[in-house]
Amino acid sequence: MTYNLLIETATMVCSVGISRDGEIIAIRESMEFRSHAEMVSVFIAEVMSETGLSYADLNAVAVSKGPGSYTGLRIGVSTAKGICYGADKPLIGIETLAAMTSGFVEVNKENLLPTDLFCPMIDARRMEVYCRLSDISQNVLSETEAMIIDDQSFQEKLANQRIWFFGDGAAKCETLINHPNALIVKDFNPSVRFMARMTQQAFDKQQFENVAYFEPFYLKDFVAALPRVKGLR
Repeated sequence: MTYNLLIETATMVCSVGISRDGEIIAIRESMEFRSHAEMVSVFIAEVMSETGLSYADLNAVAVSKGPGSYTGLRIGVSTAKGICYGADKPLIGIETLAAMTSGFVEVNKENLLPTDLFCPMIDARRMEVYCRLSDISQNVLSETEAMIIDDQSFQEKLANQRIWFFGDGAAKCETLINHPNALIVKDFNPSVRFMARMTQQAFDKQQFENVAYFEPFYLKDFVAALPRVKGLR
């Protein structure tokens, strides 16, 4: 059996879990306005205790690598790297938007059309979002980017097919992307539930990161500002 520790701190959600052969067996999640730095260590201890595992029992540690909150990503990645160093375990980096798409398709599969497109969105301040576009087979149609949403965004593709916009950045589409083919789901968030199978696939293929040099996928340079919520940005 393969046991992996999963860490997701790229957004307001702090999510930690243990997977066994690609299936979640223990999970802790919170959207409370508290520091991820406080929550992630507590959650790791709780899922390890619940499963009766030690760090030595783990096969790998996976972390959501971004894009997302600068501070949240640093907390998750530094925590994952620390465990990998201390326990001598491989590190797996999972792109946040890819995991969101995988999870959204799985959760909503009964409501989807074969021609549907999927655009996860993470809030990047003001009218900007981190997003990427994929089809139902999760083939990437446009790579991850920081996009400023306006009334012309996605109009060409919306003329021919439905696009699902989901994530905490999707609310920015409601008033600007006014099209019957634009389907907006605001309350869909990143979770280690959506990382479990991708992590197992990466482990099976031995797709590991260089622990010493691995950095989060920030996408944009950090710009200092007053944090809106303790522990994030």
